[in-house]
Amino acid sequence: MSFENKSLSCADCGANFDFTAEEQEFFQSKGYTNEPKRCPTCRAARKSERGGGSNFGSSSNYGAPRQMFPATCASCGKTTEVPFEPRSGRPVYCIDCYRKVKPSR
Repeated sequence: MSFENKSLSCADCGANFDFTAEEQEFFQSKGYTNEPKRCPTCRAARKSERGGGSNFGSSSNYGAPRQMFPATCASCGKTTEVPFEPRSGRPVYCIDCYRKVKPSR
């Protein structure tokens, strides 16, 4: 199927923006059936409001920065930060050492 550039109107700001043939091919390859409703600027603003799209470990603080806690790596002794409060008796690893000791999935 051949695509041609389309001019669309942003649902948020009302500005016209191009929905290029390349973008249409990408949308089709992902199985998307709807055209974008927002211009790239409004899409980026909305994405940053929602936490950048990275929802790993998200909770009721949706979009809020994750609280980090200081820790010392049990393997190499390097000072690091982790997204949980370390408990005594449980080892905490820096990212490099964690990759070495974590079980393969």
